[in-house]
Amino acid sequence: MEEYNKQAEKFLKDTKTTLSVEFLKHGLHFESDTEARDIYLITLKRKGREFKFNFGQSVAESGFKLVNSNTKQEAIYTWFNELTFNKDRNEKKLRLDIGRKFGFMMGLPSKDCLKIVFGVEPKAYDVLAGLTSNEVGTFEDFCDNFGYDEDSIKAEKTYKAVLNEWENIKMLYSDEEINQLAEIQ
Repeated sequence: MEEYNKQAEKFLKDTKTTLSVEFLKHGLHFESDTEARDIYLITLKRKGREFKFNFGQSVAESGFKLVNSNTKQEAIYTWFNELTFNKDRNEKKLRLDIGRKFGFMMGLPSKDCLKIVFGVEPKAYDVLAGLTSNEVGTFEDFCDNFGYDEDSIKAEKTYKAVLNEWENIKMLYSDEEINQLAEIQ
């Protein structure tokens, strides 16, 4: 995986693109989501142009867990109040609050033994490999290529989102650079 990320970082450097990643919230991202995930605002900037979009991290790399630094026991609190999680991402404050609430559950002698491990921020490869790097074509072509029903409202919504992404990629990069982007995948 490290090699893939190096390729993505090289693409950003070669194209003089800045990538910024900002945590937005922990919640449902995709229409079909049944589990919450970390959602980030991604900004690709180049030559005075920028493309911003939301990125839903994988569920496995999202959320946070509590770790007892004495016993190495872990507890994943996926049900923890989402509003509190989003508002209190400040680790020191969140550690103290959770330590007071849950410390006894983990057999902690003091709240200082409680370590919070947040989800993993997406890397350049995670973001770039998921971008559209081919002409989208017509709605009919899109449905045909990806197995969508042409009468589906969801398919039309997905098509419009992919088309918007494609237009933004073309705005940022030349055809040659888009070919290089496709090679990262």
